[in-house]
Amino acid sequence: MALPSINPTTTSAWKALQNHFNANKQIEIKELFSKDKNRADNFKINWEDFYVDFSKNRITEETFNLLLELAEQVKLKGAIAAYYSGETINKTENRAVLHTALRRKESDTVLVDGENVMPEIFAVKAKMETFTNEILSGKRKGYTNKSFTDVVNIGIGGSNLGPAMVVESLQYYKNHLTTHFVSNVDGDHVNEVLKKLNPETTLFVIVSKTFTTQETLSNATTIRKWFLKHAKQEDVAKHFVAVSTNIEKVKDFGIYQDNIFPMWNWVGGRFSLWSAVGLTVSLAVGFDNFNKLLKGANTMDIHFKNEDFNNNIPVVLALISIWYNNFFGAESEAVIAYSQYLNQFATYLQQGIMESNGKTVDRNGDKVNYETGTLIWGEPGTNSQHAFFQLIHQGTKLIPADFIGFAQSLHGNQEHHDKLISNYIAQTEALLNGKTKSQVLDELKDLNLSDSEIKDLMPYKVFEGNKPTNSIFIKKLTPESLGKLIAMYEHKIFVQGVIWNIYSYDQFGVELGKQLATSILKDIKFNNSDNHDASTRNLLEFFKKLR
Repeated sequence: MALPSINPTTTSAWKALQNHFNANKQIEIKELFSKDKNRADNFKINWEDFYVDFSKNRITEETFNLLLELAEQVKLKGAIAAYYSGETINKTENRAVLHTALRRKESDTVLVDGENVMPEIFAVKAKMETFTNEILSGKRKGYTNKSFTDVVNIGIGGSNLGPAMVVESLQYYKNHLTTHFVSNVDGDHVNEVLKKLNPETTLFVIVSKTFTTQETLSNATTIRKWFLKHAKQEDVAKHFVAVSTNIEKVKDFGIYQDNIFPMWNWVGGRFSLWSAVGLTVSLAVGFDNFNKLLKGANTMDIHFKNEDFNNNIPVVLALISIWYNNFFGAESEAVIAYSQYLNQFATYLQQGIMESNGKTVDRNGDKVNYETGTLIWGEPGTNSQHAFFQLIHQGTKLIPADFIGFAQSLHGNQEHHDKLISNYIAQTEALLNGKTKSQVLDELKDLNLSDSEIKDLMPYKVFEGNKPTNSIFIKKLTPESLGKLIAMYEHKIFVQGVIWNIYSYDQFGVELGKQLATSILKDIKFNNSDNHDASTRNLLEFFKKLR
């Protein structure tokens, strides 16, 4: 079956939500707590090692029920079934969307075009495990018979952001290999990385789904030239491996068949870290931990597939996001992780969310008449508290925020961790309650200020509060819990795409700039700037003069 094509604004639930919003848009979260002593218990989900508190939102029980009704009316249950069954739900590219299959059990059956893909998935996983173990044990060595010390991941987009984020997030579990990531076509980037490397002990992993991506191939070619200044052509086989669907192009690059890890076109690039694209993750933390990451994600997959919507973490988070985006007009969401390990998490989510749901055409081919997509941004707490939190607390924009925290520290410094978590909890409370005029007045009086000084300062010290947050509290940062967390956001993306009636798994908007860049590169080479607008011509002329 295909995904349903229902304009959400035509449903009775959407219209009821609009009327409900018009009547309740001035709602105060503090008042909701005072009216309902059980609110904190009624608006939470306690699942495995996750505790999700969504009580600090501008929603009532009626809001929540109407949002759940919207999910039913756009046929979300049927869409989830199609998502998991291998149906061609990525219609614009004529593909299934099956990154979830990459983390399922070997005994499961997942059909693509009538063929069970699980044996092939596990064959690649077995190859990854063998390769990882041989590198880590020193059995597989470089061209001078030295063990590997460094791994360089060469890729961009999903071939970089996912692996880089996971490796950074799981630093605590890392082994003796030092990992590097080369993504930007900026030559300064690749050369800065090369300065740190010994060609005799470095393994290069080229990750490109099509093996045609300009940035990746440019960087890979530059690295290979650098390597061949020190080694011979036949030594490339010991130091270069590739992850791709385009086996022939990889072989043309000079990489041996045995050093190619295949992937599949039913895995979108931004959801591909679970495949052989995660080879650098496996090398960095060991295959066992990579496998635990997959198992954690699969646990969230099962929860999302089977749990009732009112207790379904990805569904609930997606519906709350719809509420703010489409009714309150909130354009962005912040993701604040109270763990320095997750300092790349918001960056990773930016691609996953904005590349997926940044669409203006619905599944009927019509231009949408409502907002889709949200701007995603964030940094780790407590750093972000000393940066952009001023805007969230006292700015003019409504910015819903997800707060992610871990109850247990990995290194065990309890004094530090208590301070970290006190900030994690305090910020959501501050955003909820704000600070009233009477509270400010008491504080200023304690400072023995004059009445005129108090009057002048008062407006600047008041906080409105009523700022919405979700608290995602997890027992401990482990490969399993990280897998659950990533999968949770993946499924949130899917739910929003279904409700907005858009195709979340193509990214044609990424292609236009690539095509024009190829054309402009030719113009630079042949000193031609005639075929462009005046602004572009001036930029080209300026560049030519100074290059």
